[in-house]
Amino acid sequence: MLTTMTQWLKNYRPKSDNSVITNKESKAAVLLLLHGDPVDPHIILTRRANHLRNHAGEVAFPGGMKESLDKDLLATALRETEEEIGLASSKITMLGRLPADSPRLNSIRVTPFMGWVDAPYNLTPDPSEIASVFNFPLSFLLEIKHYQYFWLAQEKIELPYVMYKNYKIWGFTLKVMVDMLNNTIDAQIKLRYPSLDEFQQ
Repeated sequence: MLTTMTQWLKNYRPKSDNSVITNKESKAAVLLLLHGDPVDPHIILTRRANHLRNHAGEVAFPGGMKESLDKDLLATALRETEEEIGLASSKITMLGRLPADSPRLNSIRVTPFMGWVDAPYNLTPDPSEIASVFNFPLSFLLEIKHYQYFWLAQEKIELPYVMYKNYKIWGFTLKVMVDMLNNTIDAQIKLRYPSLDEFQQ
């Protein structure tokens, strides 16, 4: 799986390069960190602390908003990863970047990067931001039986999710992983998402 992913990432050319910070537009970056067996890799995911103002208790990738000292969005992703889970950039082999996206109707543009983490490594989550860190097998997403749908009551829309152990994975995090699998290994995972009109109702 990793070999096929890496080849796609090497050939991918974004339509517009937003990795370099050139203006005041709200931008963020996250890291999809793979490790383990290259044939059946796992990805490092976090659960955000319950006391956070935004997305409390949700499953997410390490990452966050760009800061003025970040020379580009990769620097943002690496800095945030070290701050959130204590993983230094020296432990990460960068594989490439994925298409930028925006969570639902959010104006923030998020660029996902992919990296490989060699063992051994130690993670030290920051309790002010992270409630827990867990390893998620990407192959779990290749089985359509794992997908369910739920109603996001405050917006009256139906969204896909998967349950892995006691973690509910949905929203931007799920969409980025599924899109990544569809792009890199042609997984052909087809999920139902609300239309823009439904989001805006």
